[in-house]
Amino acid sequence: MVEETPWQQALRYANRANPYPFYEELRKTPVARQPDGTYVVSTYREIVALLHDPRVSSDPRKCPAPAGAQAESSAEPIREVLTEPNIITCDPPEHDRDRRMMMPHFAGPPPSPHLISDLEPEIRRIVDGLLDDMKGKNRIDAVDDFAYPLPVTVICKVLGVPLEDESRFHDWIETALDALDFGPEAASDEIRSLQAGGRQAVQEFGQFATELLDRYAQQPGPGMLSAMVNEDGPEGRMSKGVLASNALLLIFAGHETTVNLIAHSVLTLLRHPDALEQLRRRPELIVPGVEELLRFESSVQFWHTRSAVEDIDIAGTTIPKGAPIFLAYGSANRDPEQFTDPDELDLERRDNQHLGFSQGIHFCFGAPLARLEVQIAVGEFVRRVGDPRLVEDPPPYRHNQIFRGPRHLLVDIDGIRD
Repeated sequence: MVEETPWQQALRYANRANPYPFYEELRKTPVARQPDGTYVVSTYREIVALLHDPRVSSDPRKCPAPAGAQAESSAEPIREVLTEPNIITCDPPEHDRDRRMMMPHFAGPPPSPHLISDLEPEIRRIVDGLLDDMKGKNRIDAVDDFAYPLPVTVICKVLGVPLEDESRFHDWIETALDALDFGPEAASDEIRSLQAGGRQAVQEFGQFATELLDRYAQQPGPGMLSAMVNEDGPEGRMSKGVLASNALLLIFAGHETTVNLIAHSVLTLLRHPDALEQLRRRPELIVPGVEELLRFESSVQFWHTRSAVEDIDIAGTTIPKGAPIFLAYGSANRDPEQFTDPDELDLERRDNQHLGFSQGIHFCFGAPLARLEVQIAVGEFVRRVGDPRLVEDPPPYRHNQIFRGPRHLLVDIDGIRD
């Protein structure tokens, strides 16, 4: 039996709750070639260098699938469906143009650059409502009752997606993510059986987005998607396919990673009662605290669509032209060469240049919104929930390795404060 690499071990579902010992072993070889030809980069300095290196492409059309069977049974069904690029799967100048066209509709054009901050009252109203709904309960699921409803409601409002369609795209996303596997279990019968469902889910999700965009083309409405469809700026409009691909990205990324971040923030604070009490006594620490929680439990553990367009010499290893590159953000955010006592939670950590939102031209498009949502949600959870206690630790985790997070998070509570 061939011994598994630290990366393969980190990707096993049995280690989803705690991949960090395997990341520690992985960092001993900062750029590690895997059996399938993928190069996994696990240290902070090397990842940052590659995020700013023009020899690294983010376009999967330039990245041949790794040769191993695991690639065939993991990413390929989704690659087959998502043939058009979006802003995280293309390079300049295409990337720069599309991001310029999208950003004013999300963050606000120069005359009114406050679209995100103006959402604060609405976010607070939603958070208060979710907490009020917990009154009278002595046990909650911090995922289903809190971490999920907030970001999905907010992103539907921002994009102009009917909230009544939430259950449909939630099922599509869950099905697609469960079918996406990059580890040694990808060749199992269980994962293979999910492939057809994952492909169908992405197709149906894409059809949903296309129909929504067509409807807004005929009759403009509220939100970012309608504004993008009817864009008449100096750079013209995106093609229908690129619009649909970016719409899928925005619907998905606009809530999926924030769900995991809120859930992990609650989980981490309940595991660190001193930090929970510190935040309760000093609520102003929520701003640096969220940055530390982003570092401590990265919602995006790694990214997988990068490849080398030229030979790249880095950390004593040559990544050959054409090789796929995985950037392990979850490992880099625990790199002791960058962070003092990286396995310790420090809500007042200084110079916290984490990679929770990546860096470079692909820095997270929705970072300002995610920060605002998590600051309000976690701050109010700490203030209003009486004596929260974990029921199960570790909680059950979702299958997906990239967007790592608890599937459920049961918490016993002693009431909800006003």
